[in-house]
Amino acid sequence: MYLVLTAMLALNVSTDILNGFTLVDNSLHSSIAASDVRNAKLYRDFQAAYRDNPEKTKEWYDKSVEVQKRADSLFNYIQDFKEQIAILADGKAAVDERKALGEDPTLHIEGNSNLDVTGQYAIVQGHGAELKALVAYYRDYAAELCEHDAELRSSIRQNLATERGWNAHEKDSCDWEVAVFDGMPVGASITILTKMQNDVRSTESQLIQYLMDRTDAGDLRVNKLNAYVIPNSNYVIRGGRYSAQIILAAIDSTQRPDYYVEGQKIDESGLYEVAATGVGLKKYSGWIAYQNPSSGEIENLPFSSEYSVGEPAVTISNTDLNIMYRGYDNKFSISVPGVSNDKVKVNVSGASVRQQGGLWIIKPGDGARNVTISVMAELDGRMQSMGSKEYRVKALPKPGAYLKSGENEYSDGNISRGALLNSSATVIASYGPDGLLDLPFQITSFKVNINGVLTEARGNRFTADQRSRLEKLKMGAIVVITDIRAKGPDGKETRLSPIPLSLN
Repeated sequence: MYLVLTAMLALNVSTDILNGFTLVDNSLHSSIAASDVRNAKLYRDFQAAYRDNPEKTKEWYDKSVEVQKRADSLFNYIQDFKEQIAILADGKAAVDERKALGEDPTLHIEGNSNLDVTGQYAIVQGHGAELKALVAYYRDYAAELCEHDAELRSSIRQNLATERGWNAHEKDSCDWEVAVFDGMPVGASITILTKMQNDVRSTESQLIQYLMDRTDAGDLRVNKLNAYVIPNSNYVIRGGRYSAQIILAAIDSTQRPDYYVEGQKIDESGLYEVAATGVGLKKYSGWIAYQNPSSGEIENLPFSSEYSVGEPAVTISNTDLNIMYRGYDNKFSISVPGVSNDKVKVNVSGASVRQQGGLWIIKPGDGARNVTISVMAELDGRMQSMGSKEYRVKALPKPGAYLKSGENEYSDGNISRGALLNSSATVIASYGPDGLLDLPFQITSFKVNINGVLTEARGNRFTADQRSRLEKLKMGAIVVITDIRAKGPDGKETRLSPIPLSLN
């Protein structure tokens, strides 16, 4: 669940994307607050059941106390993890000042765009591996606890998965902590960690409800009925659907209650669904009409709940540069938070597109000046637009020419006789050790000017004749490798600058 957010690997992280993560983080905090209220009520009900019938409920009540302790421990560890990142991003003084004002110091971080501190804390200092171990410990405990519910056990393992992921920098599989935190901006990392906290609380709710069901707690409270709203999610993307199950606990299974939301009667199963149109916090309330088993009168039990609707969000990052190159396979990592990659579709105007592994390969046409990437995602069984982004298209920049001998590369200046005549000496074309691109250029031919005599070589190595002439040179002689021609990955041949060398 956490790895779908790790596509934020562009060289420049836009303000819009960081703002999008802030909106998601705020909504997740609302979801956590709602879970806290719901969990508090579940624990109160469990305590009441334990007081009424301790002999029947003690085993399950003791397990619920252990669940609460473990959930709080992991939740607080993640909160400290977030605060340590905030300290690295903004400094301890700024974090302490926000704490003194009673604020969550991780909500308004000035250094949200910092790409280094998360990796420093999580990977370099090793706290990411520690977090992974704690999440796995909590997950395995929770899965073992609900051994009689295979569906719940599978859901918990999926939500708290810590399997290996994909590192867009190294273009290879990697440890979970590397996939989640390497190269991530602070704003994105904080949102991922808040998502983990939300999953911890959600799992806690499911476990407590499961333990209550195991005790048949409803049999103990037939004179104290309660209405529950169980949403699939408290965060909905605009255009999606909010879904919640409204249930009446501890009612006679032979009688069917009636469910009302905002004065309107809904499905007899209590399933409430509504289209998510406007963005923001949505509140609703209603009641459940049931027949009191003692008096036979129809009574109403009120309920209320809320959920958040957010704008569709898509993260698009060019893993090579923040522009596209004409005739080149530009590699993009594209994902939609909360949507699996097999339900994401990408359309590109002015370029060809294909999937390769975990990346999208986009190749602009010869005449393209601009390319627009449009992303669709399948939500509730239908495709929905998640956004688009336009990129400028440029020709591949001309590389530099070098004579590579051993580990050294010469573009001009002095060169020793041994380096010049080294059997490994080859003419290469590249963007240099500090270049942003590393492309496979092929040297097709070059010429060598020795004392005014030009000789030509095909390929990237000196001919036997050229080597013979070079061996006869004296110290201080000038050698110019000129008319160097190279073919790039776009199939086009270009002429490179000469390489003037002085033998010393």
